[in-house]
Amino acid sequence: MSEVKYDEIGYWSEVKLDIVKKYAVAYSTVLAAQPNIKSHIYIDAFAGPGTHISKATGDFVAGSPRNALLVHPPFKEYHFIDLEGWKANLLRELKGDRADVFVYEEDCNEVLLKKVFPRVRYMDYRRALCLLDPYKINLNWEVIKTAGQEKSIEIFPNFMVMDANMNVLKHDQSKVLESQAQRMTTFWGDESWRDAAYEKSAGLFDEMQSKSTNSALVEAFRKRLKEQAGFAFVPEPIPMRNTRGAVVYYLYFASPNETGAKIVKDIFDKYRNTGMH
Repeated sequence: MSEVKYDEIGYWSEVKLDIVKKYAVAYSTVLAAQPNIKSHIYIDAFAGPGTHISKATGDFVAGSPRNALLVHPPFKEYHFIDLEGWKANLLRELKGDRADVFVYEEDCNEVLLKKVFPRVRYMDYRRALCLLDPYKINLNWEVIKTAGQEKSIEIFPNFMVMDANMNVLKHDQSKVLESQAQRMTTFWGDESWRDAAYEKSAGLFDEMQSKSTNSALVEAFRKRLKEQAGFAFVPEPIPMRNTRGAVVYYLYFASPNETGAKIVKDIFDKYRNTGMH
């Protein structure tokens, strides 16, 4: 096999990994202590190879799957999903002969709905923590909505706002390819993203549209997680930046439980106002 070229990740990606790791420990501790809960599982929908390289130090950095496997008390099951074969192969190496780890080399938008979410029905006293962390807006709203309706799943979804701004949310909408607009509709769930992304005002002869702010779009998506997907608690998301300080995506947390939301809000707030790196 050719030499593996791991992703190099920056400061904010390491922050994201730390946030998820911290909450996974708190989540597993709480769930493992509840005698009525039969199992709690960890799901990583865009799992990657399990290892990255730090841009700052050049050292190896444990990815979210590797971090999850080290959580104590442990989850009852781990479900790692990645479309890329070489990443899935490394996840299988990480799995070894463990019967509690499942690796899928498939599209998470199908795997989650057909194979994984059915394992954590609320009425079966099963629960899940799910990381939905794509590199682009390649996540289907149906996945988010299903997780919200189950009432048994807490999610960390990201909104890749840089991808959306570069390819979909142009000032001149006539320059947007239909295929790009459709990606946004699939992610958002319907065409209402247009109302959130553009403000209408009266012009001299007709109505004019101007692009709204990132903040307005981000808040609209947060509202959607609550009102359309049905998550009772959605703290203010945290912006994740590149080395130039530009926001690449917003990391959200959505949960049916107030306790989990309070814990994540505290973790988010710890990092929210840190200096640019």
